[in-house]
Amino acid sequence: MRILTYKRTHVGDPNRDGRFGIYNCMGRVRNYVFDAVIGVGGIGQEPKSFGIDRKINWVGINPKRRDSLDGRGVVVTFEKFLLLEDHGPLLATLAPSLAQRMYQGGARILLNNYSDLEHGEAAAILKWSLGQTSRKTGGSKNAHGCPNRCQPATKTERKKLGSDCP
Repeated sequence: MRILTYKRTHVGDPNRDGRFGIYNCMGRVRNYVFDAVIGVGGIGQEPKSFGIDRKINWVGINPKRRDSLDGRGVVVTFEKFLLLEDHGPLLATLAPSLAQRMYQGGARILLNNYSDLEHGEAAAILKWSLGQTSRKTGGSKNAHGCPNRCQPATKTERKKLGSDCP
């Protein structure tokens, strides 16, 4: 299974409905071929301000892709989607080797170069995620991180895509 693990700096993309790319975040990375995604919080000031630093923020399994309305990559939805944002566990709790690679090794994204141990931990996160429930109520400290940071879609595009952001 091809698992994409990447560090996030802010919340809002994917949105609460599981649409990854609603605000064009991770542009060309969304076009990579993967079977699942694990979004984890980075370690800088921005992820800290959203309360997502070093945490498992979201998991998507079995992606479904369609072209975005603005032509900049695809919008990805998932058969199985878990949104935790700032409520997720620390990555090091469930995957210590993967956490070390992401935070001490400086990886921004992982897709092909996992060690066997890291890939096993990522697969275990996917399995763990199937028994969890998304935190759709309460939200994170700032549910609108993307409009403040990313190239926003037009109001019409957000409406068509079902964005929960203004």
